[in-house]
Amino acid sequence: MMRRLLFAVTLLFACLNVVAQSASPAWRRAEHLRHGINASEWLAQSHDYSPQRLRTFTTLDDIARMHSMGFDHVRLSIDPAIFSCQGPWNQCERVQVLDEVIAKALSQDLAVILDVHPSDDYKRQLASSDNAVDKFAALWNQIATYYAKTDPERVFFEILNEPEVGVYRWAGIQQTLVSAIRRDAPMHTIIVTCGEYSNADDLARMPPVAGDNIIVNFHYYNPHIFTHQGASWGEGYWASLRQVPFPGTSELVAAAIAKQTDDFARWKLTQYGLERWDAQHVAGEIQFVADWAKRRNVPLTCNEFGVYRNYSNPQDRLRWLEAVRTALEQNKIGWTMWDYQGGFGVVTKNNGTTAEDEGVLRALGFQAR
Repeated sequence: MMRRLLFAVTLLFACLNVVAQSASPAWRRAEHLRHGINASEWLAQSHDYSPQRLRTFTTLDDIARMHSMGFDHVRLSIDPAIFSCQGPWNQCERVQVLDEVIAKALSQDLAVILDVHPSDDYKRQLASSDNAVDKFAALWNQIATYYAKTDPERVFFEILNEPEVGVYRWAGIQQTLVSAIRRDAPMHTIIVTCGEYSNADDLARMPPVAGDNIIVNFHYYNPHIFTHQGASWGEGYWASLRQVPFPGTSELVAAAIAKQTDDFARWKLTQYGLERWDAQHVAGEIQFVADWAKRRNVPLTCNEFGVYRNYSNPQDRLRWLEAVRTALEQNKIGWTMWDYQGGFGVVTKNNGTTAEDEGVLRALGFQAR
């Protein structure tokens, strides 16, 4: 009798999950976000948002190239400064550029993530000022109202990139923003995230978000000592790292340790070698995240992952990219690589010529052209 009861309860929960998934279009629309690319350092992460630069740094031809390489969506990082207009947005040239990009992407059968991607200072204000939160909600009211006319099947609203706000304060802010967007764009799918930097450990502490038609996002750069070697931002010791290997066994890491004069960097490299990072290690972490999403019954996407290419060994970089991409796909998690032409890029631009990295394309599961 007890076994029959347990079976009935299990079956009931399974049926409820199926009903919940079918009730929200987010599950269906997440299929448009299977393998994408970030268009970074263009509409965000710059000090120059002049229309001339916006029309030339990345172009509509680049959007077409993204589609031809095999990507099915593009994540547009957008600084709130893009929307600082004196008059109506449809008469503001910066917004006009953004509108042209969205239209071009949709014409190329690329779905579009509109990712609000401000400076660290902007996010620090959200962490400490309720007035800043009110202003941010008002901005999202404007964005949602303006872009409510776009195709809700293909245009997604991402509330904020890597909030850098404490987990529980961010949970309250995010819920307020979800409600604000819903009032003005009731049909569009909203992409939410956890507090801090959207890492897997931040995701594990994320309180549930009320409402439906929501996709949860996380970023994956583990281990940062490999993916961010040589980076001039973030942890101070990253800048001195060179040729950190992947996989990261103690034997392979020994050469990088021997070249280091900074004791803290030597210590972090020693830890990295002892942790024995390899494709199986990556797969185990992503499996945890996938299981977390299943327990929450939420659609999940990873819309940033990548390796800083300036100081990493190219073959090790490709091994890491393939390991992460494979693990995400095995767990049916859509992904968006970071990035198109920046320091983590899939293309290199030089004197008007764009060269595709065939190795990266193969690591991402595409056929190099």
